[in-house]
Amino acid sequence: MTSAREQVRRLPAEPGVYRFRDDAGRVMYSGRATSLRGRVGSYFGDIRDRPHLVRMVARISRVEALVCASVHEACWLERNLHARSLPRWNRAAAGQEVPHYVRIDLSTTTPAVTAVHRPDSQGGLLFGPFLGGWKVRTALSGLHRVLPLSYTGTRMPASQQDLAEIRLVSPADRDRLLHELTAVLGRDAAAVARTEAMLVSLRDEASDGQRYEQAKRIQDEIACIAWITAEQRVAALERVDETVAGWSDGLLLRLEIRHGLLDGWRQVTCTKATADRHLSATPPAWTDFAAVNAELAARLRG
Repeated sequence: MTSAREQVRRLPAEPGVYRFRDDAGRVMYSGRATSLRGRVGSYFGDIRDRPHLVRMVARISRVEALVCASVHEACWLERNLHARSLPRWNRAAAGQEVPHYVRIDLSTTTPAVTAVHRPDSQGGLLFGPFLGGWKVRTALSGLHRVLPLSYTGTRMPASQQDLAEIRLVSPADRDRLLHELTAVLGRDAAAVARTEAMLVSLRDEASDGQRYEQAKRIQDEIACIAWITAEQRVAALERVDETVAGWSDGLLLRLEIRHGLLDGWRQVTCTKATADRHLSATPPAWTDFAAVNAELAARLRG
């Protein structure tokens, strides 16, 4: 068996979740990381100021991990795993960030883009879920700054009409702004890049004019739009139940999705012939994720 320290060296410097097992195969602790190698490696450095971790690290027999496409995805996955089962060395469950959704009201009289707590479109368009109320609301502030759909209504209050005139926006812009907002919230890379470029220009203009608080606010908006548009598939609107699989070098990785949430994973040794029936049932959208993480699992096993 490869030592835990050697397993750490085999981890990628990418976002993900990790867990530690003891000699009996029990999961002792799990967490998320911006860089798996850096975060997991920190447990094997100087942690004398955290005596409870010293005792835990001495018992680590095996390191397991899943690579995620973004930090947002890693946060969701950690939250899902802890909601299903909290390891004994975790002092508290993860998931302080509250799930939110974004709803676009398609009304021609009073269109709106709002953050909501429940996945109810109420006749509009729904996007998400996303983690973090502040991040979602700040992202929407940035989107409104450059894509002000709510100023295209035909029955706006006088105050909004004045703002629409200042922004040179009218009901004739509704379809264009709706199309672009939908593309951004749908994670279309080109649309996201266009939105970011507009905000960067406004940020730099504010900074050049010594409006530093405004520049800081716009920078926060840029970061939060990046957060909600980052790739994330471990929490979905569709409440599906399925098991997806990847196989590498004699190791089968099975990922368990319940009610649209990936909230468990198992690793078992088996032949390719045995794995084939699981692999053939894996939806194409999950093939790459499962394959990459099966390869990582086999690499860590050594």
